[in-house]
Amino acid sequence: MPGYRVFIAEKPSVARQFADALGLQFKNADGYMESQDTIVTWCVGHLVSMSYPEAYDPALKKWSLNTIPFIPEQFRYETISSVKKQFNTVKKILTSKDVDTIYICTDSGREGEYIYRLVAQQAGVKDKKQLRVWIDSQTREEILRGIREAKDDSEYDNIGAAAYLRAKEDYLMGINFSRALSLKYASGIRDFLGMDHCVIAVGRVMTCVLGMIVRREREIRDFVKTPFYRVLGSFSPLSKDGPAEASFEAEWSAVEGSLYFQSPKLYKENGFKEKKDAEELIGYLKGRTPEGKDPASLPEPSAPKVASLTHKKETKNPPLLYNLAELQNDCSRFFKISPDQTLAAAQELYEKKLTTYPRTDARVLSTAVAKEITKNIKGVGQLPMFSEIAADIMERGSYKNIAKTKYVNDKAITDHYAIIPTGQGLSALKSLNPTYQKVYELIVRRFLSVFYPAAVFDKIQLTVEVRGELFQTSQRVLKEKGYLAVTEYSFFSKKGDSAGAEKPGRQSTGPADPDSAEGDGQGTSQGNEELAAFLSTLKKGMPLAMRGLQIKEGETTPPKRYNSGSMILTMENAGQFIEDEELREQIKGSGIGTSATRAEILKKLVTNQYIALNNKTQIYTPTQLGEMIYDTVDLSLRPLLDPKLTASWEMGLTRVSEGTVTEAEYMAKLDDYIRRRTNAVKDTSFQVPLRQRYEMIRSYYPKAMHFGKKYTYQRKDN
Repeated sequence: MPGYRVFIAEKPSVARQFADALGLQFKNADGYMESQDTIVTWCVGHLVSMSYPEAYDPALKKWSLNTIPFIPEQFRYETISSVKKQFNTVKKILTSKDVDTIYICTDSGREGEYIYRLVAQQAGVKDKKQLRVWIDSQTREEILRGIREAKDDSEYDNIGAAAYLRAKEDYLMGINFSRALSLKYASGIRDFLGMDHCVIAVGRVMTCVLGMIVRREREIRDFVKTPFYRVLGSFSPLSKDGPAEASFEAEWSAVEGSLYFQSPKLYKENGFKEKKDAEELIGYLKGRTPEGKDPASLPEPSAPKVASLTHKKETKNPPLLYNLAELQNDCSRFFKISPDQTLAAAQELYEKKLTTYPRTDARVLSTAVAKEITKNIKGVGQLPMFSEIAADIMERGSYKNIAKTKYVNDKAITDHYAIIPTGQGLSALKSLNPTYQKVYELIVRRFLSVFYPAAVFDKIQLTVEVRGELFQTSQRVLKEKGYLAVTEYSFFSKKGDSAGAEKPGRQSTGPADPDSAEGDGQGTSQGNEELAAFLSTLKKGMPLAMRGLQIKEGETTPPKRYNSGSMILTMENAGQFIEDEELREQIKGSGIGTSATRAEILKKLVTNQYIALNNKTQIYTPTQLGEMIYDTVDLSLRPLLDPKLTASWEMGLTRVSEGTVTEAEYMAKLDDYIRRRTNAVKDTSFQVPLRQRYEMIRSYYPKAMHFGKKYTYQRKDN
């Protein structure tokens, strides 16, 4: 006679989804639900954690340089005291002789696998059939598919090994490096800032991210603004009756053939370092001879004319689908919410069956999902906001060839495909808070846009010649909306729709900071159809009247601070910081942290008061304490600040997951690294140069820091 089957989820709400999907009559009990031959139970996040050093030896509770590096031969684990009751319930169920099959329904990812394996290990689960349910959404169909296709958990041993190693790595770096740095340097920071006590907390990812934020702040401080001077001309067509009323503006640039081509007087090809040189150019264009030039070698003064006029068709394809990092970036920009708030929104949408699994790095769909994508389209089409768009997609049949596009790629998916709407759970939408509803709209519109054609633009490039010098202007006019028709977001004002509609369609292909791009400096503007139509009436060789010339002063700008969205993308694209091309290619796809951990790491830096987050602008800046921690690590444990090292560790974990690196190989490398670096901190002393650095940055923080409970003793009132 077959025994009980048990379904164990990561949290109670997910357990309820599984119970509903199974369609059985369950009785609620304390910590589980039971039917005739089925039990559904749950964890509450982590039920088991790694033991602190004092569990190995009580003497290790006292921090001492003599007891580090601490690397146990066998790691110990213990039940978390606050959830001990639920652990005991789960343990009793999993080890019951009446249970023969366990369905593992924790989150389908490295961390979810780790949560279950810790519980099974601590509970002593043996001789049970353990099947892994791996799903991409919490719809009834997907849950039942996951149960039907559940594989023996041994097939996920590599992912489990990577999860254990990640935890051991964070544990060993935290215990050894934090103790070593704190024992050597925390008192200096404490006394300098007037803290009650100070512990220097470091981590493989956390410290690297702190370094990026501090370095960016120092780049801004050290930046020296450089003025530059551009020359703009105003022109209008010339007829027998004189200059026309309509005019346009164009910008001079020192292209080949110019009097100033590659001149040292230039800041860039369209600007001078000094105003007097811009004034000299204007004088030359008006007929004067520049100082030191032979008039005979110069072109004769002449009226401006159209040198060239070109039309170029440009297309803009729909961006790839959302992964968590891209979603966090857009939510930071549009709604000013932090990465952990975006993750909370995406998790809520997932648990309400509205969207697919949020902690994904993929921005494409799988072939299998593409075959059944009409369910998702028709589902969201039930909502009035999307009904016309969905109906149009179904009528045109554009979904039929989606598998042949760049939006479907099985090779670009590791654990989960992109975040898309399921087309289900719609009744829960109204109960969500307004921001979560906007996040859902972002996901839906990004999804629907991939079934639309590219937007088509007409780029008009006009060049004007004046005495051998060239002025340029260009206009980019939207001719066919294509997918942009889908991106008319309800939370944007209607003013300037065509420009605003493009905003969420940004595709990050280079450096992660979306605000770092500069204009092209060629007078390019977009969407002015009247001006474009006017420019189109001009012909090559047509004479023009010069209405005026002016100097426009500008200045270089420092790099922008990271905001919560650009920081997430920077962590995801860590390879941009690596100069070695071969290594950069090797770690492609292995950024700093993972989609599941990046938001929490940034939140921890804020909680530790190492960085500050402006809630209105979502901009990160270092605190004085954070800069002092950075300097301490920079002198004594510099590799922790190196994105290359951090990304290479993450790449190693990925290779363990893939089975190309063994657990033993990775652990040997980690063991050696911990020993060498811990001993290096113990054997060096940087108190004097650190004090000098602390003094140097003091002027940037005129206000004393106010420290939270973490750094202060709680005094009782008399």
